[in-house]
Amino acid sequence: MMTPREDLEQLYRAASNQFDLTESSHQDALLLLAESLLDLKQTSSEQLIALSQKSDCPLLFKIAVKLALSKQFIRQISTPLTIGVVFAMWGEHHRLLTKTRSNPNGENSLLTKVQQLEWICKDTLVDWRLYPVDDGCPNTSFDIATRIAALSEQSSKIQVLKLSDGLNTNHGPLADLKHVDDSKKGGAIIHGCIQALTDNVDAVLYTDADNSVHMGQLGLILQPFIEQKAQVVLGNRKHPMSVLVKQEQRWGIGIKTLRHMQRMVGSSIFSQGIHDTQAAYKLFSREALQCILAKPSVFDFSFDTDWILAAMQYDKKIVTVPFAFVDSAAESASITQGPMSTWLTLLQGLVTALRARDINYSHEMAQLIDEHIKTAADLEIIIDKLPDELINAKDCELGSENLMTAKALAAWLTKVKMTPLETSL
Repeated sequence: MMTPREDLEQLYRAASNQFDLTESSHQDALLLLAESLLDLKQTSSEQLIALSQKSDCPLLFKIAVKLALSKQFIRQISTPLTIGVVFAMWGEHHRLLTKTRSNPNGENSLLTKVQQLEWICKDTLVDWRLYPVDDGCPNTSFDIATRIAALSEQSSKIQVLKLSDGLNTNHGPLADLKHVDDSKKGGAIIHGCIQALTDNVDAVLYTDADNSVHMGQLGLILQPFIEQKAQVVLGNRKHPMSVLVKQEQRWGIGIKTLRHMQRMVGSSIFSQGIHDTQAAYKLFSREALQCILAKPSVFDFSFDTDWILAAMQYDKKIVTVPFAFVDSAAESASITQGPMSTWLTLLQGLVTALRARDINYSHEMAQLIDEHIKTAADLEIIIDKLPDELINAKDCELGSENLMTAKALAAWLTKVKMTPLETSL
């Protein structure tokens, strides 16, 4: 008979370094490995963490450790909880369906989420509700999700929604949103949260429609909610303890310029150690959501920063946590709509939210964004260029006025726009 240590080493050596979000067999193998780790009664959490941090650790083992730690915590919760899980659907008609020869990017994402939530909540006091929300999808995501949900054994826990059903109202969080086309994800997430609150959930977890974030990590994001009384818990993919698998770099070298602008104007967020504002893995208490949704300032991709700023405005306790994220890039809306269109929305939306929430911000950088960043084409001009001041800048330095002032950046932008065919490397 093998000792527990030998069992652990065998599981480590046998774990795959591949994890394909479209392969159900990979999903099954991951849960099986997580269960096997949980069965090692004489193996401590510290041992699992130490192994998962090794440079040659197999990817499947890294993620399985996150799931095992999540399950260990959620089993200890002694008070009944119901968590609403909300995600938006726009152009998700492929990922909602299973993988086939004609649908190579299929992730069976809705039923996979159900499987993961059932796994993590089984034999615990935590229950779940799932709210997929159609954000005006032109590819019938609502119909597809409704049909899939009806086939699930957990159909009573799934409520597929349409953002359009929540509009045309003179009151509430969506009063200022007049048409589904004016929403870019944010409106749909708000609509889902309204329904979750109506159903009396204790907290809402916001995620993406794809399988990039395994729902079996629910215990990780609940831990600070329970133990630290945090009212907002933000996933942080940039934490050294996170597992991050990103597809090929989507940006040019000018991404440093965009991040410098974002972090300087939004210093009230980034100076608090919140470095991953866009991670689709966030938990909000009922109380925090009621404050956040009192008057949303934006309904697009930039809603994440609006919600963070609202939590700050109302002095809600915010905690960040590491987690595992495997990028699902093939059907990403940011690619469909264009990376620079997404960044345009993020920068302009952040400025709108800062002004609406009356949070301290760089007025000079906000004015620069107003004057110089009006269209995606303005960003296309600079995404492959870089000011001299930022060439050797470390990521942690971006946003500092000591590195490059808004005035200096405005002068550089003016020069670049006048000579768009030149490079400034």
